[in-house]
Amino acid sequence: MHFPDDGKIPNNPRLPVLIYRDVTEAADRASAFETLFARNGWTNSWRNGLFDYHHFHSNAHEVLGIARGSVTVRLGGERGKAVTLKAGDVLVLPAGTGHKRERASGNLLIVGAYADGRAYDIRRGATQEKEEVRSNITSVPDPERDPVTGARATF
Repeated sequence: MHFPDDGKIPNNPRLPVLIYRDVTEAADRASAFETLFARNGWTNSWRNGLFDYHHFHSNAHEVLGIARGSVTVRLGGERGKAVTLKAGDVLVLPAGTGHKRERASGNLLIVGAYADGRAYDIRRGATQEKEEVRSNITSVPDPERDPVTGARATF
């Protein structure tokens, strides 16, 4: 999926959002996701939920593995698309892609990581940051590997 700049959320002008369904059925999905992502060069991982406000990372590509529960995520800003993900699913977000939790089960657990272990910022689309974040987004190198398949990324 591709999303245009909505005036507040820049989204990514080149790289698509990817969704993988039923990636793992491991008993400990969180550990399985951490291992899978790290093996494919996506590190600096964390375990938690998802913010309930629109935000994006201007300096890093992010992968989210749903380890437990389910979540509906609004992608691309207010006029974007809502997608529902469940335990075992993975969402790949190119730098600049807006995302927000709309609904979630009470037991939601997400594992997040970043291509090449990059440090990430949290941006909310402030007008005064627009030029800076656009520059950041275009400066982020393409990931070397897909976080799920491990194949050379060919976006």
